[in-house]
Amino acid sequence: MAKKSAVRNGRGTRVVGQKCDLPLHEDFLSACGGELAAREIETIQVNVGLRCNQACLHCHVEASPIRSECMEPAVMQQVVDAAQRMECRLVDITGGAPEMNTDFRWFITSLHEGGLAVQVRTNLTVLLEEGYQDIPELYRRLGVKLVASLPCYLEGNVRAQRGNGTFEKSIQVIQKLNSLGYGIEEGLPLDLVYNPRGPSLPPEQAGLEADYRRELNERFGIHFTKLLTITNMPIGRFFDGLAARGKDEEYMNLLREAFNPATVEQVMCRSQINVRWDGQIYDCDFNLALGLPASGLGSIRDLHPDAVVGRSIVTGDHCFGCTAGAGSSCGGSLV
Repeated sequence: MAKKSAVRNGRGTRVVGQKCDLPLHEDFLSACGGELAAREIETIQVNVGLRCNQACLHCHVEASPIRSECMEPAVMQQVVDAAQRMECRLVDITGGAPEMNTDFRWFITSLHEGGLAVQVRTNLTVLLEEGYQDIPELYRRLGVKLVASLPCYLEGNVRAQRGNGTFEKSIQVIQKLNSLGYGIEEGLPLDLVYNPRGPSLPPEQAGLEADYRRELNERFGIHFTKLLTITNMPIGRFFDGLAARGKDEEYMNLLREAFNPATVEQVMCRSQINVRWDGQIYDCDFNLALGLPASGLGSIRDLHPDAVVGRSIVTGDHCFGCTAGAGSSCGGSLV
């Protein structure tokens, strides 16, 4: 009898496939040699809300201009307190477009004043919108690390994923950030993020980074610190698009067949947690998108170091996206 693989999200249960060769949750755990156990937390990733000026086809949290989810200042303060209590190395802020949270400036300033290293994941184009054009200077003043989405160095590919005009706007913002020292001065890193356009694994990171450097420098005089290649996860809009074209099972099989055991030690969920806009803790932003909370951690308000180490990480079929090929995390390739 054919097996079914269901991925749960906030909108109910979705059947990923019905063939026996589809990756199952038990297959992932078996491939990893048993359960994944957490280590000490080095990074707290914070999703401050799902409002975004874009609605990208590969967005796993399905952010858009009409989303209203938003982290409030009380929860932000709980994040600051927990990050200090946990002595974490980095607070990594994402969204949506995180800059569109009305208390964003206060949040990153509070983290900085609390002695915490801050990183923001920006889509770049929001920094040209009315009301956000002052933020690059604030980033520099606070020494915020930046990770910027530029899914390709070719206009056509970016347009297909993110819409008309996004490539040109992204280039304009990177040039602005370069003028402030980002991607050039020590202490002002500017990392770019590549996502495949379709149902394939990213190319080798170092080689693609060389292509990005050549093309962006020769054509636009752009500098950046490093390139991060990130696999598209089989959830959210990207998965819905695959399913609509009948490519969902093919992609899931690709991820499972490309499982690389060398990536297991480095998967980000072992040393990172993710905090949703309401304070609920998840093992990663992908589990957040699927509505799969971290086991035994509850809210960021109550997080204690003793509850973290050794806990079992919540896994599912989608986890094959992090362990395929060279691996994938919020920090790019794993091996």
